[in-house]
Amino acid sequence: MSAISILSKIEPLLLSVQKPSQYIGGEVGSIVKDKENIDVRFAFCFPDTYEIGMSHLGMKILYGLINQRENFWCERVFAPDMDFEQLMRENDIPLYALESLEPVRDFDMIGFTLQYELSYTNILNMLDLAGIPVYARDRGTSMVQMVCAGGPCVCNPEPVADFFDFFILGEGEEVNLEVMDLYADMKKKGCTRQEFLREAAKIEGIYVPSLYDISYKEDGTIEKISPKENAPAVITKRIIKDFDKVYYPESFVVPFTEVVHDRSVVEVLRGCIRGCRFCQAGFIYRPFREKQPDTICKQAQNLCKNTGYEELSLSSLSTSDHSGIDEMLTKLLDFTEEKRIGMSLPSLRVDNFSDALMEKIKRVRKTGLTFAPEAGTQRLRDVINKNVSDEEIMNAAEIAFSGGYFNVKLYFMMGLPTETDEDIAGIAEIADRIVDMFFQNPDRPRGKMVQVSVSVATFVPKPFTPFEFEPQATEEEVHHKQEHLVNSINPRNAKRVKVSWHEFRISQMEGVLARGDRRLCDVIYAAWKNGSRFDSWSDRFNWNCWEKAFAQCGVSPEFYASRRREYDEIMPWDHLNYMVDKSFLVREHKKAMNAETTPHCRANCSGCGVNREVGRACF
Repeated sequence: MSAISILSKIEPLLLSVQKPSQYIGGEVGSIVKDKENIDVRFAFCFPDTYEIGMSHLGMKILYGLINQRENFWCERVFAPDMDFEQLMRENDIPLYALESLEPVRDFDMIGFTLQYELSYTNILNMLDLAGIPVYARDRGTSMVQMVCAGGPCVCNPEPVADFFDFFILGEGEEVNLEVMDLYADMKKKGCTRQEFLREAAKIEGIYVPSLYDISYKEDGTIEKISPKENAPAVITKRIIKDFDKVYYPESFVVPFTEVVHDRSVVEVLRGCIRGCRFCQAGFIYRPFREKQPDTICKQAQNLCKNTGYEELSLSSLSTSDHSGIDEMLTKLLDFTEEKRIGMSLPSLRVDNFSDALMEKIKRVRKTGLTFAPEAGTQRLRDVINKNVSDEEIMNAAEIAFSGGYFNVKLYFMMGLPTETDEDIAGIAEIADRIVDMFFQNPDRPRGKMVQVSVSVATFVPKPFTPFEFEPQATEEEVHHKQEHLVNSINPRNAKRVKVSWHEFRISQMEGVLARGDRRLCDVIYAAWKNGSRFDSWSDRFNWNCWEKAFAQCGVSPEFYASRRREYDEIMPWDHLNYMVDKSFLVREHKKAMNAETTPHCRANCSGCGVNREVGRACF
C-alpha cells in the first residue's frame, strides 16, 4: 500500500478521533528521504501513544543519529490510540510510519524500545496491525521485517523473547549503526534471516534469543540456559565510554500537538553513584559518566535555537550529583534568563540540597519541589541504602519554605523488604512534621497554605538489583499498609497532606513481567488476544484479561511475583551481563537484611565489578 493510498484512507477519519495531528506526520524537524537511495529502512516503534513516545529522549537521539547516515532512514511509529485503532482495522489501514506514511511491514528493521514492562501487549498489537507475524518463528527465512528491541527492559527480555529476532543490550549509539551496517551488507549478498542472526550474535551487545535453549526443573525454576550454533554463553551490554563526545542531536522533531514533555531536553549524565538497592536504573546504567558544563550549555543553546522551545529540562538519574552542578547551573541560567527560556530540574536529593542550590532553583521554579525519601524510617532507609537522614529531610523542607515554596511532593514506596507497620507510620510522621515545620518557620511565604503530597508506589523487585531475590508484597499486605498509612496521618493535617498510591494489580503485573521467563510469552499473547491494551494506563488496565490468560496457559503469577529466590537459583537473565557482579548483589542483599549501608561510589568503591568490565576506575 502506497503513502498516497494510506493518506487517502486516513484523511476522512481524522475528525473522528482525538488529537488527529498525531497520525499525519510532517512536523517541523522530521526527516524525509528518497527511499530509492536507502540501503536500510528502520522503523523506530514506541509501544505507547504519540504524546508519550514523543517525550522519549532515546528516540530523539537515535532518530538523529541514524538519519545522519545518507544510506539509512529512521522513521517514527507509535501505537494508535484505541479510537483510531478501531478505524484502522475497519478500513484495512496497516500500521504506518509518520515520515513516509508507508506500511511498517515494508521496512527492513522494526525496532521497539522497551521502557516499561506493561507495554508488552501493545507491541503485539502493533505487529499485528502492521501485518507482521507476532511470533518470530513465523516470519520465514528472508531478511525482511527483522524485529528487534532495546531499552531498560531488555535487561530481562525473556518474557517477550519469542516475539523478537534480536535484542540490543545497553546503550545504542554505536551498536545500532554496527548492526545496520551488517544488515546492509548481508542484504546485498542475499543472505537468509538465520544467516544474518548468526552473524549479528557476534557483535558485542546483540542477543539472539533463538540461539538459546532454556530447560526447567520440576519446581519450575530454570535448570540450564544453553547456547547453540556457536552463540556466546554470555552477552555483555554496550556502553559509551566517552560520554562527553557522544552524538547528541542539535534539533528535535517538534510536534503539532501537546505531548507529555513538550520542551528541549539535555542529558547531563548517565549512571548513578548512589547504589539504592531498589533502583534498577542505578545499576544497569553504570558506570557513572558526566558531560562537561560547557558541553551541556552548548547542546542546550543549539536545541532551543533550532526547535524554538522556550523551556529546557535536564535529564539524568540524579542531576545534583553532577560534580560541576554549580558551574553548570550558573552557565545555563545566564543563557536561559537572557533568552527568557524556562528551565526545570528533576527531583532532588535531600542530602545535598543547600541554600546555594535553593537560590539557583528559585530562578527556574515557581511551583513546588519534589523529594524522594523512599522510606518512612531511618532503619528502612538504611535497608534500601537511601543514605538520607530525618534531619536532612527536615532541613531540605525548611530551606524550601524559607525560599518561598509551600508545595512539597514526597515519593515513598511500600512493600519494601523487612518493612513493618512502624515504617509505614513513619511516612505519615514525616509528612506531619513537614506541615508543622511550615507553620514554625518565620520565613515561610505569608498568605499561603502548605500542601504536602505523598505519592506511594508499591515496591517491585527488579533484575540486576540486590532485591532481585525478594518476594513482592501480596495484595492483602499492600491493602493493610495503605490503610495503616491513612490512619497514621494526624487528623489536624487531613487537608494539608494528600496521599496517593498505585493500583496493586498493575504493580503485581509489572513484577511478574520484570522477573519472568519465556513461559510468559504465551501468557502475554493470550492476554493480548483477550483484549489487553495500554496496561500501564490505570484507566485501561484490565486484570480480567490477564487472570484469564494465566489460567489458559496454566501459569501462576504468584510464582514470579511472590516467591523468594535463592542466591544460587539460575535467573532468566543470568546469561546477560550488565557489568554488575551477581556476587556483589548477594553481598548488598545480605547487608540490607542487616540494615547496613554502603557509601556512594565517589566516597568509596563498593566493588560492583563495573570498573573491571570497562578497564578503568569509575572515578
